[in-house]
Amino acid sequence: MPLRFQNLFCLHKLEYIKGKNSESRCVLCLLAKNDADGVNLSVSEGRTAVVCVNKFPYNSGHLLIFPKRHITDYRELTGDEEDEISGFLKISLGVLDALYCPSGYNIGYNIGEFSGASVSHLHMHVIPRHRNELGFIDIVGGAKIVIEDPTDTMNKLRVEFRKHSR
Repeated sequence: MPLRFQNLFCLHKLEYIKGKNSESRCVLCLLAKNDADGVNLSVSEGRTAVVCVNKFPYNSGHLLIFPKRHITDYRELTGDEEDEISGFLKISLGVLDALYCPSGYNIGYNIGEFSGASVSHLHMHVIPRHRNELGFIDIVGGAKIVIEDPTDTMNKLRVEFRKHSR
């Protein structure tokens, strides 16, 4: 991980996990509204959903796909939101295959306070996985080293998403 990002990552992720972040508003709502107070790591946007790079990724290319509307449960999605998120998932897999050549993916939602979700706004994780990498427990325990600054990831993905846009 580049030094410029490593120290920032460690400091802010720990504060974020412990709930000591200064952001009282939903970070995904800020991103969806392109609010100047939010960090914009978005790579593609539709009418009802957004794709962004995870600010605290488990692996390079770790994406979040979420509805623009603030909801907390998958069952609250409208048909249009669900369709657009599903479409973005298909596009994301193609983009990530082209850029990172992963061996597989972890794809899923964390719903509810005790599920591991650190943001209540419903969002899908798309995590590229590679042969012989550390396991999930190693990653959660902090043994995994992020090899790419999320800003660099975002810039590469924005270009690739434009090529795959609908």
